[in-house]
Amino acid sequence: MTEKREYRDDYPDKTLYIPGPTEVRDDVIESMCEPMFGHRMDRMTDLYTTIVEDTKEFLGTDNDVIILTGSGTEFMESSVLNLVDENVLVTTCGSFSERQANVAERLGKNVDTLEYEWGQAVKPEDVRKTLEASDTAYDAVTCVMNESSTGVRNPIEEIGDIIAEYPNTSFIVDAVSSLGGDYVDIDEHNIDVIFTSVQKAFAMPPGLGVCVVSDDAYDRELESDSASWYGGFQRSLDYYDRKGQTHSTPAIPIMLAYRKQMKHMLEEGHDARDQRHRKMAEYTREWAREHFEMFPEDGYESQTVSCIENTQGIDVAETIDTVSKEYDMVFSNGYGSELGEKTFRIGHMGEHDVESVRTLTDAIEDAAGL
Repeated sequence: MTEKREYRDDYPDKTLYIPGPTEVRDDVIESMCEPMFGHRMDRMTDLYTTIVEDTKEFLGTDNDVIILTGSGTEFMESSVLNLVDENVLVTTCGSFSERQANVAERLGKNVDTLEYEWGQAVKPEDVRKTLEASDTAYDAVTCVMNESSTGVRNPIEEIGDIIAEYPNTSFIVDAVSSLGGDYVDIDEHNIDVIFTSVQKAFAMPPGLGVCVVSDDAYDRELESDSASWYGGFQRSLDYYDRKGQTHSTPAIPIMLAYRKQMKHMLEEGHDARDQRHRKMAEYTREWAREHFEMFPEDGYESQTVSCIENTQGIDVAETIDTVSKEYDMVFSNGYGSELGEKTFRIGHMGEHDVESVRTLTDAIEDAAGL
């Protein structure tokens, strides 16, 4: 039985380099402190239409955008409910892609998996061969863009181009730990649904899921007998068209933070934000290869989360603890029991830059005696 642990008022501030949540600007945090207002007031319409349309502008998409209170997992579930009547092909190469398969199974769908060892990436040619060889008519194929458990960045653009050859098959992309920090042309590559959580590369407080939905995905949901109620595309988008609001009560303070941060993101620009994340990733990989090795397959490394193989056998847990206590910075161990001490992870996303990441790697060197 879990016992209550009283929340205190004296915790030291820690700079976050974990795969999320990430650092949030002071003015973004302060923007949540406006007086409360009603979610059916005109003021809410102003707020919600602003963040929806600004998101479309930032991502460079003509597709529809839904922003709901919840984590990205909400759209992991609802995209399957909305688009899969019977059969789904789930590509798996780590914990979060395996979670997608588990979600689909729990929803009663027929799930086939295209499986890879952790650390390996999904190969577009394998997706093609699987679709060509299968007698199953798949309603959808799913893929995790950025498998943060292993630090793998899957080539969703090439995979989407292949799935475009199968007009009755939707393409669902989990971009929870990458969208906003790793550029993807959503409309160009046949991505019917792509979703994220705002506490990662968007660098906002946790609490909102963002989903980009194609016209085809919307139309296919209309034919579905099992569409999600809360995360339904039709329900969300039709209400937006009529009212410019969410169909259910949203987390208004976090949407105020979203508005402020998205203005920062628009000012920086999608391309520039992508390049800044690319530079952080390149620096971290160079540092990792100097002292350790990268865990992901060569050429498929994440742009937002580096998973580093512990080839020196350092005590990962102790190093994390020392860096936290002595330097007030937090990075992450490997994901799950299999990778807990075999790897560690550095999240270089959101508002970080190369200099701030270098501050962390210097601290790791000192703490681990490298």
